[in-house]
Amino acid sequence: MNEIEKNKGLFDKISGLIEQARKKVAITINQEMVVLYWNIGKTIKEEIMKSKRAEYGEKIVQSLTAQLTQKYGRGFSSQNLWYMVQIYDTYPILHAVRGEFKGLSWTHIRSLLPIKDDLKRQFYAILCQKEHWSTRILDERIGTMLYERTALSKLPEKTIENQLRELKEEDKMTPELVFRDPYVLDFLGLSDTYSEKDLERAILNALEKFIIELGKDFYFVARQKRITLDNIDYYMDLVFYHRKLRCFVVIELKLDKFRAEYKGQMELYLRYIEKYEMDEGENPPIGLILCSEKGKEQIELLFLPKDRIKVSEYLTKLPPKELFAEKLHKAILTAQISLKEGKEK
Repeated sequence: MNEIEKNKGLFDKISGLIEQARKKVAITINQEMVVLYWNIGKTIKEEIMKSKRAEYGEKIVQSLTAQLTQKYGRGFSSQNLWYMVQIYDTYPILHAVRGEFKGLSWTHIRSLLPIKDDLKRQFYAILCQKEHWSTRILDERIGTMLYERTALSKLPEKTIENQLRELKEEDKMTPELVFRDPYVLDFLGLSDTYSEKDLERAILNALEKFIIELGKDFYFVARQKRITLDNIDYYMDLVFYHRKLRCFVVIELKLDKFRAEYKGQMELYLRYIEKYEMDEGENPPIGLILCSEKGKEQIELLFLPKDRIKVSEYLTKLPPKELFAEKLHKAILTAQISLKEGKEK
């Protein structure tokens, strides 16, 4: 055994200490940079407010850009200075900025600032912190309207606030945060005509990307999991385990519109897992039925339990953002009307 092999344990320990220190330094630098940029934004805004002329602000920023870039180099472009003003406008209290963006880089924050909806911005900021998204992944999530596709976005504002606070402070994950509706499966590269087997095979071949879409806490368990009841074989399309929800998740893939029998099939699978697969301390399993189209009336009549069976639409091609937004806006309005009617009854 040479000296390098003898010292490997010592090297690993010291290497761990160095990496840990680097991360702490990076976090500290990011935090101080955000505070600096907030203060710069505050100072510029106060100067702009002295004049009522809109062009005055443009002149100030252009002049500052030239002077600051000459003395301090990159990082003080006109666009960046306006982002600094925007962070002050959005968060007039410095403490709020520290709490909202703790651990995020200025590049992350620049992607989040254009989001006008406070709850939506909080959602992306918290998920970004919890799942350690890169800026590229954050932009991708925002671009595919991840927030609008979560069950969470269709709940009352107070409920959204509470669930986001619990996620941030207690690391508590709820089904509304986990499940998306609709799922975007454009990465599968499928043609217009395909079978359920093709869909399942495509999902499994692109399993890594699919799990990223679901969230980092999903762990793949089985495909076409066979169970035998009364000498009849049944097959669960996909089975995952969710670490934070501490339960199994069964996914069934359907090419047609939702039908009533799909509920019974899923209930059978969930009860089987509950009886034969669950360990002590785990939560009951959850079912997700992916359909090409929801059967709204059937779902209402069947009264699918909110936290046990989810019915989501899947899309194999991402439609134009305007169409997507319109579709989701209608779904949100429908949910709000239903909630309002439920309260009035």
